[in-house]
Amino acid sequence: MVEPLIPRVTIAALLKDGAPGTQVQVQGWVRTRRDSKGFSFLELNDGSCLANLQVVLGDTLAQHALTTGASVAVAGALVASPGKEQRVELRAERVTPIGGADADFPLQKKRHSFEYLRQIGHLRVRSNTFGAVARVRNALFFAVHEFFQRQGFLFLPAPILTASDAEGAGEMFRVTTLDLRAVPQQNGEPDWGQDFFGKKASLTVSGQLEGEIFAHAFVDIYTFGPTFRAENSNTARHAAEFWMIEPEMAFADLARNRQVAERFIKAVIAAARERCPEDFAFFDARIEPGLLKKLDHLLDSPFETLTYTEAVKLLEASGEAFEFPIGWGKDLQSEHERWLAEKKVGRPLFVI
Repeated sequence: MVEPLIPRVTIAALLKDGAPGTQVQVQGWVRTRRDSKGFSFLELNDGSCLANLQVVLGDTLAQHALTTGASVAVAGALVASPGKEQRVELRAERVTPIGGADADFPLQKKRHSFEYLRQIGHLRVRSNTFGAVARVRNALFFAVHEFFQRQGFLFLPAPILTASDAEGAGEMFRVTTLDLRAVPQQNGEPDWGQDFFGKKASLTVSGQLEGEIFAHAFVDIYTFGPTFRAENSNTARHAAEFWMIEPEMAFADLARNRQVAERFIKAVIAAARERCPEDFAFFDARIEPGLLKKLDHLLDSPFETLTYTEAVKLLEASGEAFEFPIGWGKDLQSEHERWLAEKKVGRPLFVI
């Protein structure tokens, strides 16, 4: 008989719902330590939330060498906290050190620049910013599947290794098992017939083609997985690796496409906001002031729809000195899209 899994009590759960007088055990990493009059106060974090749990150690337990960065398991009783910043704190009765940390542990309680955090890649995930990003990203991934599953879509894990460039979606990373120091040749060209698949193979740039095939059997499907682009362009719009969401719908017109897109964007944002309020508040205060107001406006506003002709007329009449001149028949550039969405419409829009 398989023994039941013993649930781990997270600091997030204790801070939210933990009842004073409850005996609990937590594990985590020491953020800070403060010693005062025979007591020690630890700020313990386990990554489940942005906030820390204050652990109070008596004189005997305070003798443990628990400095910033150390990992520890603490058992004891939750008590109502006299402080204003937390509802409960943990009065330690048993402390089990798990891993120590040097006195010069590089992630101290102060604000570190992103440049500095890049130098400590093995520890930066313990910082407030990386922790918040990871929890929100996790909530968004969950919300993606939740939305499409509730709408009756079938999830398709599309292949990552492929011989197709998906309608020329981008430059591809080549995958090979051939020895690059001695690539077999045929007529002056690499003999891909001797490679693993007997032909050229690459990392996928899109699951679109497989998605279209499955939509012709299951009607509504979606792919969600890693995709790779080998464009050597160092801009904020290019990433060598990213996760892409691609729904494919049979028997659907453009109106349904827009409807699904709007509901999807609002659903995943609302779900992440609900599950990670503390992290979004941190982003709003420290990373991008005004973010919460911007997201609230997006959730409360219907998306606009303009025809291409209407969009071009608005741009031509705007009086803006665009870097790329606009005229009917020309592609809309990023500056045109930003003006339409941010200055003219003031909310997301579809151009059809």
